[in-house]
Amino acid sequence: MKKIEAVIRPAKLEDVKEALGKYGIHGMTVSQVLGCGLQRGRVSVYRGHEYSINLLPKLKVEIVVKDHLVDEVVRVVTEAARTGEIGDGKIFIYPVENAIRIRTGESGNDAI
Repeated sequence: MKKIEAVIRPAKLEDVKEALGKYGIHGMTVSQVLGCGLQRGRVSVYRGHEYSINLLPKLKVEIVVKDHLVDEVVRVVTEAARTGEIGDGKIFIYPVENAIRIRTGESGNDAI
């Protein structure tokens, strides 16, 4: 099993959810996060004073899938989240040792 973490623009969440749903992936965790990368924030003016916002709001979408689905899920998320502009986000892939469904006690691939 692999855990796919995608840090995306908040405005792209519905596109990502819809694309994953069409692919048959419905289980995910979504968290509001702050981050910066190449986008490096932005400059805003408040009451006549300029200030820099270095950490921008993003969403982290976490999905655990069977190993053979990883490449396709990454492709689906990438296509749905891409705008072509700096700040589209990143995808990270981690190995998952085990998963346990609390309700039934199922573990491994059966739990996801």
